[in-house]
Amino acid sequence: MTAETPTRYSPLSAWQDTLAQLPTGVRVRELPFLTQLSLRSQPGSPAAQAVEASLDITLPGPLRADMSGDIKVLWLGPDEWLLVAPEGRQDDLLAQLRSAIGDEFATVTDVSAQRTTLALSGHLVRTVLAQGCAIDLDPRVTPVGSCLTTLLAQAPITLVVRGEPGDTASDVWLLVRSSFASYLATWLVDACTEYRGAIE
Repeated sequence: MTAETPTRYSPLSAWQDTLAQLPTGVRVRELPFLTQLSLRSQPGSPAAQAVEASLDITLPGPLRADMSGDIKVLWLGPDEWLLVAPEGRQDDLLAQLRSAIGDEFATVTDVSAQRTTLALSGHLVRTVLAQGCAIDLDPRVTPVGSCLTTLLAQAPITLVVRGEPGDTASDVWLLVRSSFASYLATWLVDACTEYRGAIE
């Protein structure tokens, strides 16, 4: 008797058509099954240095993210980062990092099932998000590379600003707990209502 692999469903699988019909200037797509590993370590410690050497990355400082490589690195706190990689990389990355850390003091935990990711792009993104977020989203305050843990319409999120410096359009990731995903999608649809028919 063979065991069947369970079917995976994204938290927003029923929302794809609705999100695809948002107004011009706000494009939203879900990135549902990204590998997400929580790294806890003291900055600059032997464990942190071992992680950096193993993955050929630099752990970013406060309120920053490194989105340049295959493995994205998001700062979440003074001694915490989120490593985000393509789907299905959990096992090999966990083994690689735990081997690199060895007996040094640090933890690496698979939290891939905890959150889903919404990728937003378009010239209206910051305007729409500002309706429900207390963070100042002006590019001069939150430039490319910013990584902020905040609330959007009372839903806890991690907001990452992507793209190239000086871009007129915004490219943003919203990482949200799976249990809040449908609520956040509902809010985004409602927040975009007044921009239907907006011109690029």
